[in-house]
Amino acid sequence: MALEHGGRVRAAAQRYGIPENRWLDLSTGINPDGWPVPAIPAEIWQGLPQDEDGLADAARNYYGTSRLLAVAGSQAAIQALPRLRPPGSVALVATSYAEHEHAWRQHGHEVRRVDDILQSDTDVVIIVNPNNPTGKLFSVDELLNLHAQLAERGGWLVVDEAFMDAIPEHSLAPVCPRPGLIVLRSLGKFFGLAGARVGFVLAEENILQPLAEALGPWPIAAPSRHVATLALRDTAWQRATRDALLPTAQRLAELLRAHGFPPSGGCTLFQWVCRADAANAHQQLAQQGILTRLFDAPSSLRFGLPRDEAQWVRLAAALENIRDCRSGFNPTCRAKPGLRAMDYQI
Repeated sequence: MALEHGGRVRAAAQRYGIPENRWLDLSTGINPDGWPVPAIPAEIWQGLPQDEDGLADAARNYYGTSRLLAVAGSQAAIQALPRLRPPGSVALVATSYAEHEHAWRQHGHEVRRVDDILQSDTDVVIIVNPNNPTGKLFSVDELLNLHAQLAERGGWLVVDEAFMDAIPEHSLAPVCPRPGLIVLRSLGKFFGLAGARVGFVLAEENILQPLAEALGPWPIAAPSRHVATLALRDTAWQRATRDALLPTAQRLAELLRAHGFPPSGGCTLFQWVCRADAANAHQQLAQQGILTRLFDAPSSLRFGLPRDEAQWVRLAAALENIRDCRSGFNPTCRAKPGLRAMDYQI
């Protein structure tokens, strides 16, 4: 059974009777001011994808690593990696991206949700960093210490860095490859290219080769490879975007706080608000054509970034219109102490 995700504007339009083009979608955590895609030459549409098109070189340079595999979004790797190990024990952060747990359970692994992930005794540990949806950021030293413990017993540390691009100094990409270390990256969030379905797996060859065989030929379409190569090479856009995202994230946190929705966590691309009445707030916002990401365990909402000033004004007005939600903070789902990705100057 497919898991729930953000971005389902069409379903929301049908449910609430509001046309698709009148929705403000804040449910995905995707950069609303993504990399500007140019026109794609016709010959690229007509040709098969080619490994020698420059994408791998651009990605290796961007991530600062020597070995990686391009995949159809990091989701493709999330689904395929559990096939590469015999059934064993897997640990994940108690509140995190649900697709990881779903994939490992489907392939017969015993999955545990734990609070102290850095002390796990399992065969595999999976950490989303910064975590989605809490925004908790694990330090490089913490993760390398955990990796060393796992590597000693032939285990894996899988680090999903889908939201890491705004703060690359906290990435494990430059230390790859290492035995048993697998880092997942994606162009969907920071670059705003979720529709291109381009991601990368950074690991040793003994993981990359069987993963490539499992995924088969041509996992990424030629136009997506072309766009991804250009985006990865555009260092000026990357610098400007990093400079812009932190104050924008801070503005969102302040707006939510001012309207009685203090964030419990977050990063540069979203804010996470724990509320006992999250479902009520989600519905009232949806009735005004604003889509947020609703979580039921714990009861919480995730807000992405508005695109322009008109959207900021619209969100503020919608929050002001919400009724009976002012005292809905849920103290039981307060984020665990730790770093948040938006706490760092970029």
